[in-house]
Amino acid sequence: MSQTTVKGVTSLLEEIAPKSLAFEGDKIGLHVGQMNAKVKRVMLALDVLENVVDEAIENDVDLIIAHHPLIFKPLKSIQLNSEKGRIIQKLIKHDINVYVAHTNLDIASGGVNDMLMSQLEIKSDDVLVETERESLYKLVIFVPTSHEDELRNALAEADAGHIGNYSHCTFNSEGYGTFKPEEGTNPYIGSTDRLEKVSELRMETIVPESKLDQAIKLATKAHPYEEMAYDVYPLQIDGERKGLGRIGKLPESMTLEQFANLVKNKFNVPQLRYVGDSTKKVKQVAVIGGDGNKFIHQAKHKGADVLITGDVYYHTAHDALGMGLALIDPGHHIEQVMKDELLKLLTSKAEQHQLDVSFISSNIATEPFNFL
Repeated sequence: MSQTTVKGVTSLLEEIAPKSLAFEGDKIGLHVGQMNAKVKRVMLALDVLENVVDEAIENDVDLIIAHHPLIFKPLKSIQLNSEKGRIIQKLIKHDINVYVAHTNLDIASGGVNDMLMSQLEIKSDDVLVETERESLYKLVIFVPTSHEDELRNALAEADAGHIGNYSHCTFNSEGYGTFKPEEGTNPYIGSTDRLEKVSELRMETIVPESKLDQAIKLATKAHPYEEMAYDVYPLQIDGERKGLGRIGKLPESMTLEQFANLVKNKFNVPQLRYVGDSTKKVKQVAVIGGDGNKFIHQAKHKGADVLITGDVYYHTAHDALGMGLALIDPGHHIEQVMKDELLKLLTSKAEQHQLDVSFISSNIATEPFNFL
């Protein structure tokens, strides 16, 4: 296994939650530290509070990956007698880097909102608020038949060739390629100044724009030739819908009160608030992690019977009542689901890339509220 850096670890994170997905102005990326710093242990945290940093120090952590930004508003000064100042001082003194994935992790497929739906055991059918549709490309590679399987597997590793729940999707047509190696070449097949004719496959597959560079990189590595011949064509069909929040159906309808109790148990919260007729049946469920107050109209438009979100305002509750949309507020802190789920995803990716790095989840509860 090879030693890695902050950049090496965060590049794995950006495969899961590309920075391009983040809202404009969101404070994502490196907050403290340097990208070339060596990393042996990473801690996943919801918030970067002083006791979370103390926990990182005790566990010899080199990098904290957090969901909520440490520095959200510009700092005019760093006062070491303030909490923010003490946090930054401890991070620098103990060589702990901090990297943030916020709205990009909310929006990403498999990100926070999908994690919340999974916790509720609800299959996500659609995004709640579409932010973009990813462009698709047709990638065509010409490969000798001897390396067909290696190339197809490399493309699949880069998430190319995925259609619905099917992977390794390619179309292959047989033919032959010709080439003449010139002076200074080291051909896999043939010899200098001699025209070669080789049985090859034209392998075609579909690649999302965000995966195109990685697909070409891994394909080139798997391809036996010095120069891989390939074509890239933009497609006039939409790729995956990206967006904030998720919506899906319960297996069976239940009353709002029953569902509120289910949410309370699934997210292991001591209390929650809900808005609406407790006896009303609900089936279509929308979820948006964090503060989803401004998205109640989208939830109603999408056909949701109930929206689960945090930090619900008094007037938002009245507006929801007026439009016949039930609300369940289990708190902002339920986004902590990202700690253990992201740990699993990053551990798997690090093993695939043979990186000598380990991951732990913060055990500090950063819920600021007490409940009676």
